[in-house]
Amino acid sequence: MTFQGLRACPACGAPLTPGARFCTRCGAPAFDQPADEVALAGGRRLQLSADTLSLRELLAVVESGVAYWRQRLDQAEGVARDQAAAAIKELSQILDGLATQIAQGRETVRITGRLPPQRVAPRPCALCGRGNRATARYCVACGAPLQPGMRPSTRRPPARRLAVAARTDRGMTRPLNEDTVYAGEFSTSEAPIGTLLLVADGMGGHQAGDVASTLAVATLKHTLTEALSAGLPGDDATWHDLLRQAVSEANRQVYARAQADAATRGMGTTLTVAVVTATRAHLAHVGDSRAYLMNPAGVAGEHVTWTQLTVDHTLVARLVDIGQLTPEQARSHPQRHMLYRSLGTDPTTEVDALSQALAPGDVLLLCSDGLVNHVDDPELAQIVLAEPGEDRACERLIALANARGGTDNISVVIARVKV
Repeated sequence: MTFQGLRACPACGAPLTPGARFCTRCGAPAFDQPADEVALAGGRRLQLSADTLSLRELLAVVESGVAYWRQRLDQAEGVARDQAAAAIKELSQILDGLATQIAQGRETVRITGRLPPQRVAPRPCALCGRGNRATARYCVACGAPLQPGMRPSTRRPPARRLAVAARTDRGMTRPLNEDTVYAGEFSTSEAPIGTLLLVADGMGGHQAGDVASTLAVATLKHTLTEALSAGLPGDDATWHDLLRQAVSEANRQVYARAQADAATRGMGTTLTVAVVTATRAHLAHVGDSRAYLMNPAGVAGEHVTWTQLTVDHTLVARLVDIGQLTPEQARSHPQRHMLYRSLGTDPTTEVDALSQALAPGDVLLLCSDGLVNHVDDPELAQIVLAEPGEDRACERLIALANARGGTDNISVVIARVKV
């Protein structure tokens, strides 16, 4: 039997039938993930495919970073001048490495396997094609039976019971807290929708980062409430469209406010949002705040208890992807906070969107970079999964980040699916 011409599952490589939306072997989404992009000067864009990127295009990104810091070097004094000089030195070393590879005839480089592993879902549903855990009796997506002899179910799967908590802290060195968080039940005037989780990390300091994050969260909540008054989306793709539109409206509002007043010009914010309804979480994301999925029973095999669902929209994260920097180097890199995608800094912005099935014991963790700057991923999972109280888990994470310097505002949102 030949599968020539058929698409392959991006997660497990199994052949996909024409029109399939999910892999029947592993349950992963069958559609191609959109390429990530970095906006460059002169309208150029750096395409980041699922597994490779162009060295010449990446070279242009790093060169633009060097030019930025050289301009800062000419204008800065004291500590700021030293920081600019250090950034130029590090980026110049990266430039040398990229130029050497191009001189040797190499045009592309494979991205390292840092992308989050897929949740193991080996039992496919014959009705909708979604993958399920090996011990599942009914499909988590459509309710159809997965065991021989069981009758199809026409009822919607019951909504997951969530325990939620949210905390934000100024940290040890910042004069203001520019982060905004939210975690709570979400409903329209007609009916409850589910649980809304939000983290926004404002940028700008004296340029009103707190205004940007507060406005983005308020706009998103209002826009979602209006859009969902007509009814809930029927599939993941519609959820993604709705969330992208809501985040884009937040971007327009923040950008308009920033341009209207010299005191707020240049402000912006990250935004990571999750809407949990029935048995799924629907997420949208811009910037370098993060969303994680955790479960003590495993999220991708029994020994993998956590995975990062979102991708940081930073140049440093992309350099880690291709092996130019190690994760340890990235944690202290002078340009680790330089975003190539955010809310409010440009008239339009790209928005990532994804959906995730939830199972009993799952934990969603949303956080700002003020937490992950000081607490690595295994430590995050260990504390969250060991601490049964969501409020206490938030407090422990913030206390640990502050004990290690607390160099930025720290925000944490936790939602645990009750067994």
